[in-house]
Amino acid sequence: MLIDYIKVFIVGGLFCVIAQLLIDKTKLTPARILVGYVCAGVILGALGIYKPIVEFAKAGATVPLTGFGYLLAEGVKEQIEMNGLIGALTGGLIATSGGIAAAIFFGLLWSVIFKSKPLK
Repeated sequence: MLIDYIKVFIVGGLFCVIAQLLIDKTKLTPARILVGYVCAGVILGALGIYKPIVEFAKAGATVPLTGFGYLLAEGVKEQIEMNGLIGALTGGLIATSGGIAAAIFFGLLWSVIFKSKPLK
């Protein structure tokens, strides 16, 4: 079990290191880097490259935004096989609905608990 935690830490940490290097060494904004991570996850998932990374690192590969992109691609592939072309429209939402719902719920919860202050 300790080895699994180490794998998760190393792979998840590598994603963070790459993002930090992109922030420090390029003029990319954090928002563009995040979108790039999601797109990279979709592309790597569609090509079948990301699945071995997920099997190796588990949460270290599925929790970062690349994992979200990977789930989008996997959901679309699965729904296309089951429902045909309409699966291209519904598969991504079906596969990622839990994460989307959690993000909305916790965003609402935090907005109720903490009061925002205007920037000066």
